[in-house]
Amino acid sequence: MDTYRAPVADMSFLIDEVLDAESCLGSLPDFADLGVGPELTTALLDEAAKLAGEELAPLRRLGDEQPATCADGAVTSSPGHEAALNQMGAGGWIGISCDPNYGGQGLPEIYSTVGHEMWNGANMALALAPMLSSGAALAIHAHGSDEQKQTYLEKMHTGEWMGTMNLTEAGAGSDLGVMKTRAVPEGDHYRITGQKIYITWGDHQATDNIIHLVLAKLPDAPEGSRGISLFIVPKFMVNEDGSLGERNDVYPVSVEHKLGIHGSPTCVMAFGDNGGAVGYLLGEENQGLACMFTMMNEARLKVGIQGLGASEGALQKATAYARERVQGGVPIIEHADVKRMLLTMKSLCEAMRALAYSEAVTMDLAHRGEEAQRQAMQARIDLMIPVIKGWMTEVGQEVTSLGVQVHGGMGYVEETGAAQYFRDVRITPIYEGTNGIQAADLVSRKLGRDGGAAMETVLQDIRDTCTKLEAAGDDRLTAIAAALVTALAEQERSTQWILQALRDSVPTAMGASFEYMMQTGYLFGGWHMARSALVALERVRSGSDNPFYEAKIATTLYYAEQILPRCAAHAGAVAGSAGSLQSYPVEWI
Repeated sequence: MDTYRAPVADMSFLIDEVLDAESCLGSLPDFADLGVGPELTTALLDEAAKLAGEELAPLRRLGDEQPATCADGAVTSSPGHEAALNQMGAGGWIGISCDPNYGGQGLPEIYSTVGHEMWNGANMALALAPMLSSGAALAIHAHGSDEQKQTYLEKMHTGEWMGTMNLTEAGAGSDLGVMKTRAVPEGDHYRITGQKIYITWGDHQATDNIIHLVLAKLPDAPEGSRGISLFIVPKFMVNEDGSLGERNDVYPVSVEHKLGIHGSPTCVMAFGDNGGAVGYLLGEENQGLACMFTMMNEARLKVGIQGLGASEGALQKATAYARERVQGGVPIIEHADVKRMLLTMKSLCEAMRALAYSEAVTMDLAHRGEEAQRQAMQARIDLMIPVIKGWMTEVGQEVTSLGVQVHGGMGYVEETGAAQYFRDVRITPIYEGTNGIQAADLVSRKLGRDGGAAMETVLQDIRDTCTKLEAAGDDRLTAIAAALVTALAEQERSTQWILQALRDSVPTAMGASFEYMMQTGYLFGGWHMARSALVALERVRSGSDNPFYEAKIATTLYYAEQILPRCAAHAGAVAGSAGSLQSYPVEWI
């Protein structure tokens, strides 16, 4: 049986002590009556940790070994997964941050984020179902008519129904403009015909209904991505009284045989093979991509969290093994290289968590904060999202790979379960926009659109943190500050280089974009670790004897000494991208 224990101490430390959710969120009108603060955090984290550790984690290996299957137009889920989804819905976890007017809990995004980390640390394949359902519900909430909201949202938020996102087609990939799925008007609805691939949890029997959101083109639609519309296509039709009617013409054709996330049925979905599936327009005609992008920030935050969740699971498994495995007369955790790997895993996990949780708060401030600060907060979250999605999923591959390495040969065989984290997380740099797309988005859209203004605001915050570190009067924090100052200077140079490249040669800037994204991620992770170290030092000086705080300072120092120097390597690659990359003929590859 797999074990997973949510890192509740670090989670609550970030939420209540570093980010101070009670002060920055608890007083906002939307949250004022919810009791945001340490008591709520403790209650939620304890219950979520119990669900993740006791119910979801034991199914991780089961789903890997007994994948979902498809036959006769229906999916059979991995054992236990549907019951676990029912438990998540019944506990209110699926709609935890959703509109309370439609069955949600209405809590800040930070609580949804921490839950999402737990679900993915315990069982990433299963966690994909509520993640995609929440994204579909968010699109309906933002663009649906009052009738559509009343019909679908409450049951989706409570987990009685699930939702999916149907974008990709064979041969189209990320280029949605060439899609072939069609929607023909027919009275108050449309007839949808076509086929979609890579549809996560496209079919199952966990819920009474599945609400598919489907991108399709109208007969007279403009060419390319400007001619895409979005439609609600329920698995079962919904009657006026809310009861379920006849089966709609949408069926799974098959499930993909994948490298990982075997417990998640990734379906080929057929719409309209028997006359046309009934669909209802969501938003306006030919505005489908705009509707989909409504939920992209949240979806990409959640994918970044998947990288963190899998990394935390791999860290826990590797640490447990290293404490038990004896070699040379001592547990291998005493060996210098094993200790190096584990500390690398641990520090990267904590850096990812600090970055993602901080920006979950930013997301709430952008949507629900004081009116005067919303624009600035939106600019910041827009800048952060490609870094969170891209950097955290790249780091997730490294951490889960190190988890295999700590196990040695036993990590390479499936018996230990260490390899599953590595296999599962490999999809995260690919979906919701490949990391190359995230890097291009960071450079061309987020950095380029405002001339680096949003980035400069964040860099100033980092400078302020460095000043506090230097003034703390602690040798460890002084060393952390020195490393952060060096990385900050490199980031400033790379940013100016990118901005100049955008003016001179966009292909050159694009060639540097991935390295710049990674450099930015390591810097931002180190910055948030440093913020945590400042709070930890305050607690130590106030008399706390909790070893957690000393460990936090020590982990941050390790990150500063061993991880932050990576920024220099990426900065060098950024500056060098105008050379061999651009001049190398593609026929030589």
